[in-house]
Amino acid sequence: MKVNRHAKIVELIHKYDIETQEELADYLNEAGFQVTQATVSRDIRDLRLTKVPTSTGKQKYIVLRTPDEDLKDKYRRVLQDGYLSMDKAQNILVIKTVPGMAMAVAAALDAMKWHEVVGCIAGDDTIMCAIRNEEVTTEVMEKISKIVFQ
Repeated sequence: MKVNRHAKIVELIHKYDIETQEELADYLNEAGFQVTQATVSRDIRDLRLTKVPTSTGKQKYIVLRTPDEDLKDKYRRVLQDGYLSMDKAQNILVIKTVPGMAMAVAAALDAMKWHEVVGCIAGDDTIMCAIRNEEVTTEVMEKISKIVFQ
């Protein structure tokens, strides 16, 4: 429900110049979401909405950062927290993690939706990551290194 409401909020602020939380709550209620001002306030914080001036001198909400960017930051943190080492065997990338972190790191890699990564299989502290072909395996290793060691 929250994900659907957040998507609707982003849609509404792109469609209308919404200046107040009350206006946003009214639009959401019209769209079938039963919300209170407190819920809208939390949603604004969660979505990192901010106000900017319009050409009419009023203010309107805009998305400062997209929720996808926040998720990518979370995936990067999981990768940074769990990563220990990696090695390649042709088009298979073997990633070692902190014990118990392999599934989280594999899920983060899958969620990043890199075209080169076909998929990951995780144990407790080891991930086997299938890469599309041997040529791009090194590129994926470089991407992971940039995230881990930034």
